Amino acid sequence: MDEPRATAKIEVRGLTAGFGGKPALTNLDLDIFPRERLAIIGPAGSGKTTFLRCLNRLSDLDPRFTHTGQILLDGQDLYGPEVDVPALRRRIGMLYAVPVPLPWSIYENLAYGLKLAGLRDRNRLAERMESALRSAVLWDEVKDRLQEPARDLSGGQQQRLCLARLLALEPEVLLLDEPCSGLDPISTGKIEDALAELKATYSIVLVTNNTKQAGRASDRTAFLLMGELVEVGPTAELFTRPADKRTNDYLVGRFG
Repeated sequence: MDEPRATAKIEVRGLTAGFGGKPALTNLDLDIFPRERLAIIGPAGSGKTTFLRCLNRLSDLDPRFTHTGQILLDGQDLYGPEVDVPALRRRIGMLYAVPVPLPWSIYENLAYGLKLAGLRDRNRLAERMESALRSAVLWDEVKDRLQEPARDLSGGQQQRLCLARLLALEPEVLLLDEPCSGLDPISTGKIEDALAELKATYSIVLVTNNTKQAGRASDRTAFLLMGELVEVGPTAELFTRPADKRTNDYLVGRFG
């Protein structure tokens, strides 16, 4: 007998979104489940980043943004009038393609957000920071360098620091927008190793233009094309037996 499917952490229903009247996403339906890594793939201009920005309402920052449909987090409409948007963005954190460490020490990069959230006890700060750095596979490399400038770290280390900074705030969902696009293979592998461990705690949505990375670092994959969700399914199945010819054409490199 099949086990019942977990309740979705995020439910996207009929999402159409765009800027200045030009749609970037059209009538998208998609569930994001607890403790899974969902990869979003598709050629440039398919709406992948717009989708991420809709999930934590960063698209609101563009006055041209409009949307219809619903996005529910634990059953609550993310665009409801009662939603505290800054609190929502702490629950649904985002990591960008280019790491942007703050112009301070490694320690202060991690402590800043925690202090803003009201955590002042030095012991608790130290515990949260160490836990976050370990989860980001960075602790062993920086534990004796915490007072050094964060910008002295390599690009891959800076990206993992930004991931640790995100994890220190204990979000519920992680959104990653091409987090390895500028990294070498070793740094990329460390990010992917971190995601494999983090899925035990978080829902993870990974946008990547690297289909090989999607194959390695996700449990399910969704293929977007020109704002349309073409198909979604278990990664191994979608990569070997796609239901739609357009998915197969993209995966074998006929376009994109």
